Amino acid sequence: MRGVAGILCLLALFAFSAAPAPRVAGRIVILEKDNKPSPDLSDAVLYLEAPATVATAARPVTVEIAITDKTYAPHVVVVPVGSTVRFPNHDPFNHNVFSVSEPNSFDLGLYGRGESKSYTFDHPGLVRIYCNVHPRMVAYVLVMENRYYAQPASDGSFAIDNVPAGRYRLHVWHERIPAEVVRDVAAGSGESDIQVSLNARGYKWEPHRNKYGRNYPTNAGRERY
Repeated sequence: MRGVAGILCLLALFAFSAAPAPRVAGRIVILEKDNKPSPDLSDAVLYLEAPATVATAARPVTVEIAITDKTYAPHVVVVPVGSTVRFPNHDPFNHNVFSVSEPNSFDLGLYGRGESKSYTFDHPGLVRIYCNVHPRMVAYVLVMENRYYAQPASDGSFAIDNVPAGRYRLHVWHERIPAEVVRDVAAGSGESDIQVSLNARGYKWEPHRNKYGRNYPTNAGRERY
């Protein structure tokens, strides 16, 4: 009997240790004009608003947003607080990477092909990044206070893993959505198929101003360089 009891205890212990950690998972869709497919589902960002008792910060990282053909790539980056982003210039002409998003505003100045400059983001929040030479260039850096965030796959599926059991507020951001969508969710309750619809039917690209707060030249966007 002792042997059987011991085996049962081992099996129970193995089952407990093999149990998957709680997660928040599901899928997002973007409602488009004329029901067109969404080409940029993976540019969304999902993150959990967590209480201080479980809001574990992630270790800072160094990532790269490359400049090629007057385009930032990747277009959207998510990093923990304290992370550094490098901006290498692969174009045969100058760029001026800047942001006026407080409290993470910065200005890297003009620099040319083969050069790279970087900035360290010490505050959480959304950072809109532009070029003072080319008004159509835009990238987004979302700086996170905790490690509970994710970007969807190209089909809109997402998963935020290893989330302590409990109730959270799920925030969903996308550049073509007027405001973040916020949902109450639970981790560890068996809820693993969250469906979120984002409405981009009214989206219209709006021009921004340069780093001096002025409009770009009227020929902006038609430059030879």
